[in-house]
Amino acid sequence: MRVIAGKFKGRILKMPKPACPSKSKAGRGIKIRPTSQKVKEALFSILGKELCGASFLELFAGSGNIGIEAGSRGAQKVFFVENNRMCVKTIEDNLARLRIPYNYGLRPQKIKKEALVTLMPLDAERALKMLYRRREKFDFVFLDPPYYQAQLRNTLIKTCLYDILKPHSYVIAEHHKKQILPQQILKLRLMFTKSYGDTVLSFYQKEGKG
Repeated sequence: MRVIAGKFKGRILKMPKPACPSKSKAGRGIKIRPTSQKVKEALFSILGKELCGASFLELFAGSGNIGIEAGSRGAQKVFFVENNRMCVKTIEDNLARLRIPYNYGLRPQKIKKEALVTLMPLDAERALKMLYRRREKFDFVFLDPPYYQAQLRNTLIKTCLYDILKPHSYVIAEHHKKQILPQQILKLRLMFTKSYGDTVLSFYQKEGKG
């Protein structure tokens, strides 16, 4: 997987080791489904110049592929949320190979002033709760939880409830075409969808000023 454009264009990103069906739960591999290069290119073509100076949150970050692309294209602040230890290590390796300084978690005593990237080794709900308490706000939130699980809709709801979205911000969900999402989730309104084979990107926008 490569960075498509921007500051880190052409740089190769490490991916977590895929799972082997014969391995036990204790095995080293994990089931992964990274956003394809085609879908990633389409996503950032849509977001365009609005990324410049924006704050970007990637939930279920995996390798950090999407957040790194956002940072490469000019996002000022990028947060990664991932609770799988192997994926967290992969994100750390990718940030290190690109020489991107980052904060690990949100403990005040460990925050580096020069770092505009934060890696949160937590599940999505705990991370959202912590971001709310820290009064963090985002222009873009991208989430790509495992297909065929209830996490997607639940996380969209929590994203609203924890009030981490700026006015008119976008929440983009990647999901399987068989998973149909509602037109309205609290203050999130489905603006449009884009399909790429079995993969769909659903673009929600926050309504109202608050």
